[in-house]
Amino acid sequence: MTGPELAEAGRLLAAARRPVVFTGAGMSAESGVPTFRDAQTGLWQRYDPQELATPAAFRADPALVWGWYEARRRGVRRALPNPGHRAVAAIQARLPATVVITQNVDDLHERGGVPAPVRLHGSLFAPRCSACARPAPLPSDLPPPAGTPEPRGTPEPRGEPEPRGEPEPQDGPLTPPACAGCGAPVRPGVVWFGEALPSAALDAAVEAAAGCDLLLTVGTSALVHPAAEIPLVAARLGAPVVQVNPVPTPLDAICAVNLRGPAGEVLPALVRAAWPDADAG
Repeated sequence: MTGPELAEAGRLLAAARRPVVFTGAGMSAESGVPTFRDAQTGLWQRYDPQELATPAAFRADPALVWGWYEARRRGVRRALPNPGHRAVAAIQARLPATVVITQNVDDLHERGGVPAPVRLHGSLFAPRCSACARPAPLPSDLPPPAGTPEPRGTPEPRGEPEPRGEPEPQDGPLTPPACAGCGAPVRPGVVWFGEALPSAALDAAVEAAAGCDLLLTVGTSALVHPAAEIPLVAARLGAPVVQVNPVPTPLDAICAVNLRGPAGEVLPALVRAAWPDADAG
């Protein structure tokens, strides 16, 4: 990708010292993780995601909701970070004050090299008690993340690889584990419809946006509030906003630069435009 828009975005990034990178579902979709509303496959096609992702749905049928989220989590484990995730890590490595804020609930930023993104909508990998909020361990039947190296000394596989660990459970309702503290059902560690965003994460995101000197928004529709307000905070306080998205969004009008294209192509090109000597992943 080349052009005056990329050159200008590269100039803004090279001049920044406290950038914020704000990511949405489009970034993970490029790794094969379905967006929330596209996440229905197999037997789950009969269910509306918005009817499963509520506290009322979990109270009514914990096994159904837990089973759906376990299926989503297994799907994420099979995905790999894409070049866009690695480019975000390259930005943070070059500018250590970079704050990465994500609306995604997968672990692709961490596996892509960003150790501690601010998570506005929680994480599929942080289950907790539905009653006392005590953190709970991940189920032991999850497969290792895609790309996990085999232990040293593992012989080269021949033919079909042997499965590692226990076989994955079939999709369908699964009884959630009980909390080790109070015995209540463990719930997914994500923000459901009707729930407030975690206050610590929201406060950290607003503080970072208010203090940044560049906000890079990537792969977000800018339709999910209050998260969609984060780029507006930066723009109102004078920071330039650069948007990476294949299609127009409601943020177009406030952006200093709009870069049209997938994150996996645009972000590495942006890193190279800012720092020609950089390894953009």
